[in-house]
Amino acid sequence: MFSLEERTRAVKLLIQYDLSYADVIRELGYPTRGALRNWYTEYCNNGRLHEKFVRKSKYSMVEKRNAVKYYIEHGKSLSRTCRVLGYPSRPELDTWIKQIAPEEKKHCSKVGTTVRYTQEHKELAVISLGARSKPASDVAADYGVTRGTLYNWKDQLLKEGSVQKMKNNRKRVSRDIDTKNLIKDVSELNSEKEHLELQLEELQNEVYRLKLERDIYEKAAEIIKKDQGINLNSLQNREKAIIINALRDRHQLKNLLKVLNMAKSSYCYQVIAMKSDKYAKIRTVIAKISLDSSSTYGYRRIHSELQTSNMVLSEKVVRRIMKEENLVVKTPKRKRYSSYKGEINSDVANIINRNFHSDKPNVKWLTDITEFSIPAGKVYLSPIIDCFDGLPVSWVIGTSPNAELVNTMLEEAISTLNKNEKPIVHSDRGCHYQWPGWIERIENAGLIRSMSKKGCSPDNAACEGFFGRLKNEMFYGHSWKGVTIKEFISILNKYIQWYAEKRIKLSLGGMSPLNYRRSLGLVV
Repeated sequence: MFSLEERTRAVKLLIQYDLSYADVIRELGYPTRGALRNWYTEYCNNGRLHEKFVRKSKYSMVEKRNAVKYYIEHGKSLSRTCRVLGYPSRPELDTWIKQIAPEEKKHCSKVGTTVRYTQEHKELAVISLGARSKPASDVAADYGVTRGTLYNWKDQLLKEGSVQKMKNNRKRVSRDIDTKNLIKDVSELNSEKEHLELQLEELQNEVYRLKLERDIYEKAAEIIKKDQGINLNSLQNREKAIIINALRDRHQLKNLLKVLNMAKSSYCYQVIAMKSDKYAKIRTVIAKISLDSSSTYGYRRIHSELQTSNMVLSEKVVRRIMKEENLVVKTPKRKRYSSYKGEINSDVANIINRNFHSDKPNVKWLTDITEFSIPAGKVYLSPIIDCFDGLPVSWVIGTSPNAELVNTMLEEAISTLNKNEKPIVHSDRGCHYQWPGWIERIENAGLIRSMSKKGCSPDNAACEGFFGRLKNEMFYGHSWKGVTIKEFISILNKYIQWYAEKRIKLSLGGMSPLNYRRSLGLVV
């Protein structure tokens, strides 16, 4: 019978921690699965547990009265009544008779045994019990007594470690063996046996403990990826809870907590914390930012966007959430277009000399041509990039890498300059930048030419970096099947506008190039 406190504790473990029946029973050591199910049902139906749990009898009052009536009418025999009716047990029938017809028990008397055993018979039986090679029930049968009687004789003879004389009115018969010495030997054997059993139990406990520690180390290496010089006490509570959950089907909770030196309350807290996702809302925001950027933002830019929205979160958490949500930026490699056609004029020096830093706009410009190959054909982009903030000053998109493409781009860029602005225009040694039309436009505007070394792309790395970001974010990893040349040019043009107006750069404090210039008052 369990108290109200014990029953309440079991039901709370079942409800609050969402444990199974087997887990609760393993944790508390009680009750049976059926009893726990009844307590849980009672709590769900009534909202509480009764002060005293009363077991409902499986026999109705009619069945009880019929059994008592049969007992009275057929010789008042408990055994006969139980055998004929098939129910109940003799003690239970006796209880029913006392409740329903107590007057029928007055004529019953206790019957004693008339069998008497000699002192020698009892001592020989006890000696056989101590030095037996067969079960105690067989020894008792050999001497014509029950197993319980045989052990009662043993208790009487070995009481307080000495042989006690039984009351016997008959004359003792001489014996051929020394009973006292045999009983002493039997006692020593039993004592040695108990000592060996105790040692065996200690060894079994030690083996189990070592096996438990081995399982914990293996799970730590498998789940938490800690295998070199791991210290169980240095693990975090979250890591310990993960290991315990993985081993609950093989070991008891109390043993796992003991080896890991973890309080049960800490374990329960970690279980609840792992079930709840405190980043549920943040996940939605991060997914939206990634979608709005066409899956081009990595964790650093997304972290910067969250900071702009006053959401405090570390970069590591953003990276982990993106990994869990499979928000991956794909960066496949493609062969780049080359505009080099041989040397035409090699007098132009490399003024930039890989120094792409500028303290103000329109001091250093970079330009180049890149190719986009889609099923519908090839498209070429020619931009001018300002080294001050990476802003595309002007760009032209066409289907042929000809002089008109670069000349038109240069004219549009020159139209944005103020009267006193004469930037350096740096390019590679492509044929487009050595033709007379390009040189004439540069000289008329008073601009300064600068060219990379032959076949040395790092000399124009900043412009190449712009092409790399552009293709990784809007070109690679997308299917352009069924997209016409005109549609692709429109998509590319919209991306460059978004790049200039909205795409944030960490080097600019999480702002786009145009917003950065507005913050400095350089544009309206």
